[in-house]
Amino acid sequence: MRKLKNSELERLDVSEFKKVAKSPIIIILDNIRSLNNIGSVFRTSDAFLIEKIYLCGITAQPPHNDIRKTALGSTETVDWEYAEHTIDVVERLKKEDVKICSIEQAEDATMLDTFLPQPNTKYAFVFGNEVKGVEQDVVTASDEVIEIPQFGTKHSLNISVSTGVVIWDVFSKLKKPI
Repeated sequence: MRKLKNSELERLDVSEFKKVAKSPIIIILDNIRSLNNIGSVFRTSDAFLIEKIYLCGITAQPPHNDIRKTALGSTETVDWEYAEHTIDVVERLKKEDVKICSIEQAEDATMLDTFLPQPNTKYAFVFGNEVKGVEQDVVTASDEVIEIPQFGTKHSLNISVSTGVVIWDVFSKLKKPI
């Protein structure tokens, strides 16, 4: 087996990326403090054709060298918008019939492995601060809370890892007939 060269991967260029149909997935970052995590979320969002990222509260915005380091140019491909308050974004998207799902450990949360995204539905997944998680008012306003099952001694995953796990899981489920 031979590793493929970048030139053999047939990736989209920026203009093609902007024109191609996107996944029915939106990402909301609620007060993320790590610039490297933000850049990593952009890069993962590019890989799975995420429609848009909302950067809320203290979440830094491009251009920034520490975001650029991990984003590898994806801040130029993935649409993004800044909002001071996460709850304002959530309320606006709900009016547009976007289903809001907070990724959090909460009472009556749906485990990610049992979550079944519905066809013809747009989803916004909210990922919270590295220490405090998703703000309670956002959790309360969410249509659903989804928890990533974990089996070790730690109580959480890194925000960029959580985003990758959720995006891949939902993206792969949406590609299969339900």
